[in-house]
Amino acid sequence: MNKRFTELCWEVFNRAISDYHILDNVDQPIENPYAKSELEHLLYHKNWIDTVQWHFEDIIRDPNIDPSAALVLKRRIDKSNQDRTDMVEYIDSYFLQKYAGVEVCKDAKINTESPAWAIDRLSILALKIYHMTQETTRKNVDKSHVERCQAKLNVLLEQHKDLSTAIEELIEDIASGRKYMKVYKQMKMYNDETLNPVLYKK
Repeated sequence: MNKRFTELCWEVFNRAISDYHILDNVDQPIENPYAKSELEHLLYHKNWIDTVQWHFEDIIRDPNIDPSAALVLKRRIDKSNQDRTDMVEYIDSYFLQKYAGVEVCKDAKINTESPAWAIDRLSILALKIYHMTQETTRKNVDKSHVERCQAKLNVLLEQHKDLSTAIEELIEDIASGRKYMKVYKQMKMYNDETLNPVLYKK
């Protein structure tokens, strides 16, 4: 892989965002262009989930939404959150397998987040940049709106640079044994009928 890992992520994320916005419909099926054996397949699927959820979150904030429709949508958001978490864990499994044979330094440190959770932030950032860029080109708003959005976009672009650098450094540290991965499966309790009291008391 000649390009930096974060460059690959960014390319795949933006392809997913672009593909989604061809129809811009939360009910459209995903058509992943990458083979299931490729890491890009996971990255594309991850960002597609994030993109659909971004629009779920827009829809549910409609003050005129029908309450019954809002409840159905809330259930879809809950399912999307679980799918997002599962996908992050799949991506972390890729890194665990890739660096399983690395000899960890005696003074190696653990990071506050795994590579995949950092990549999750990068995926969301791609969506923020896409939509903020749209706001800077809107024709039905005043100049001050465009200027405010441009200022925010500039910050997001800086964040993209910094986050990408941090992810590259984290992966390099793991590959060299200076840091080690320790992944905790997300023990979400509210979806579990044996752990959520509202569910198990019924």
